[in-house]
Amino acid sequence: CEFKRILMERKIAGLFDLDGVILDTEDFYSQFWGEQGRLYCPEIPDFTAKVKGRTLSDLLTTYFPGKEQAETIIRKLGDFERQMPFRFIAGADGFIRDLKAHGVKLAIVTSSNDAKMAEVYRVLPQLKEWFDVIVTADKITRSKPAPECYLLAAEELQYTSARCIVFEDSFSGIEAGKRAGMKVIGLATTNSAEAIRNKADAVIPDFRGFSYNQLIRVYGQID
Repeated sequence: CEFKRILMERKIAGLFDLDGVILDTEDFYSQFWGEQGRLYCPEIPDFTAKVKGRTLSDLLTTYFPGKEQAETIIRKLGDFERQMPFRFIAGADGFIRDLKAHGVKLAIVTSSNDAKMAEVYRVLPQLKEWFDVIVTADKITRSKPAPECYLLAAEELQYTSARCIVFEDSFSGIEAGKRAGMKVIGLATTNSAEAIRNKADAVIPDFRGFSYNQLIRVYGQID
């Protein structure tokens, strides 16, 4: 079958969400969006959980439809991100380099826009060298959990969905990967392992001790 052939060929692509998967930033965003939720949407419980994994454009349309309110959010978020420290999730940089060394095609698939990514590249310019494709919010029309972003990444990599392994932490991101017809490895960095276990194909706490060879073993164990 195709699955066994893919495993034997080891010709796979790794598609990575950014925040909470490559970068340890989710606590900062929880702080920011928690504050905005308290200010503008106090009637919505657990506001921070509802915004994770979604594009800014989608959030503005859904929760901040007024022009003045939207402009305020954009300005505040820009100021916040310019001061944000961009650090790797534990083991992420080593795992990505290991995949690259084994010839795995790599993509970043993020709900972040190009303006935020410019700040990331300023701190971590190596990301542009490591990844073959980078899909941002400015390249898509529908936010996660729609599968558009992951399907676009596969198309740009010239790989079928069956050959793509998604790394995600948010509920909306995991759903997007699954709806794209891809295998999804969930990271228990934003949500607990218990919360995402029945949504992802496999779950890991972070990338410490994880390697290309271990990925192949995990991929082979996925039903």
